[in-house]
Amino acid sequence: MIKKYIRTIAWLAASALMITACKNADKEPTEPTEEELVALAREIHKRVITLDTHDDINTANFTDSINYTQNLDTQVNLPKMKEGGLDVAWFVVYTGQDTLSPQGYEKAYANSIDKFNAIHRLCDSIAPDKIELATTSDQVRDIVSRGKLVAMIGVENGYPIGEDISKVKEFYDLGARYMSLAHNGHSQLADSNTGEQDSVWLNNGLSDLGKQVIVEMNRLGMMIDVSHPSIESFNQMIALSKAPIIASHSSARALSNHSRNLNDEQLLKLKENGGVVQTVAFGSYLNGDKYQARSTYATEIGKEVMDSLGHEWVDRSDFGSLTPDEREDYFKNYREMIKVRDAKMATMDSLPPAVDVSDFIDHVDYLVSLIGIDHVGISSDFDGGGGVDGWSDASETFNVTLELVKRGYSEEEIGKLWSGNLLRVLDEVQEVAKQIQRGGNPDEAPAEE
Repeated sequence: MIKKYIRTIAWLAASALMITACKNADKEPTEPTEEELVALAREIHKRVITLDTHDDINTANFTDSINYTQNLDTQVNLPKMKEGGLDVAWFVVYTGQDTLSPQGYEKAYANSIDKFNAIHRLCDSIAPDKIELATTSDQVRDIVSRGKLVAMIGVENGYPIGEDISKVKEFYDLGARYMSLAHNGHSQLADSNTGEQDSVWLNNGLSDLGKQVIVEMNRLGMMIDVSHPSIESFNQMIALSKAPIIASHSSARALSNHSRNLNDEQLLKLKENGGVVQTVAFGSYLNGDKYQARSTYATEIGKEVMDSLGHEWVDRSDFGSLTPDEREDYFKNYREMIKVRDAKMATMDSLPPAVDVSDFIDHVDYLVSLIGIDHVGISSDFDGGGGVDGWSDASETFNVTLELVKRGYSEEEIGKLWSGNLLRVLDEVQEVAKQIQRGGNPDEAPAEE
């Protein structure tokens, strides 16, 4: 970006103005050193609220004996959050897509309640002295001010509500503040982006029930997440919603042509809607060519390691055939493999470069340039396949702030990217809900007193 370094230099110069005014009045500003940039980034990182909108969980890690107070072999846990300075984690109640049947809905609902209960258990009984659940922006700021970490809850895939719309309120009452209506595979509510693979669609966007769910989410004050649904589902959601929407973990399709990313037309509609896209640190969504080149090497080594550990390798394209329990078990084995694989790859020369934090911030730059600083945020998809070189887990969160500082973003802008924009949308969604519940029309301006 053209602005690179300019505002950083100005900030550093202003902070030392009284010292340098006399000595260096006749000198031009110089590019800050690496040490100066790191020092500036650390101060900013301490002051802003850092918030990641998408972190998957395995409920096996929420027990009395094994839990997030320990530095587990997960990308997110409380020690890693503390080490990296990640203040807020949105723990995700994820359910994989299965059959559209009473049996499928029942199993999906049980899975979702298990995950809700796990998050509450962490906050209420396992580590109430370390982390609290928040459902509003004011609660986030209050908890952070008291030196605690913050948990928030998002629902990935509305499939578990089945055909019972009252479950939307049940999930809201359990703390959910965003929900997507589909994941990988069409749900009873909405078509998924995965339909782009074969052009086979189920609902032609939203089903009638899906449209009712959008209305109910607006009424309750739950953010609508458009990261996984199809483009047509997106268009219908944004047309129907009375409140701003979010993409909880998506990047820019213009830079990497993946169906999980948003195209420019979608992004401009999201801006007009007042929403926010939470740029995601997911390698294949950021730089497909770079990811594929590195992945070819990593996959072959990974298969060898999985075999040596006695686990079966599953291609990502086959994940949809796994049950939710099988998927969780697989990712547990996969994380075990990653440690061995990465240690082996660290000893190898001439590997293709990995997708890294710079590639991630390239998407932030593009999105900010297209739709403005007020409509862009940050997410990782940790423990669900996300993570890039330099931000491979929550302990490396500072590196994102450092790269933003190197690109020339100001502290105010970094604060918006990390949490300000997302919390602003949450506030607006909740305000729309209050108006609806009072019987008002959110599309109408309030009457002058």
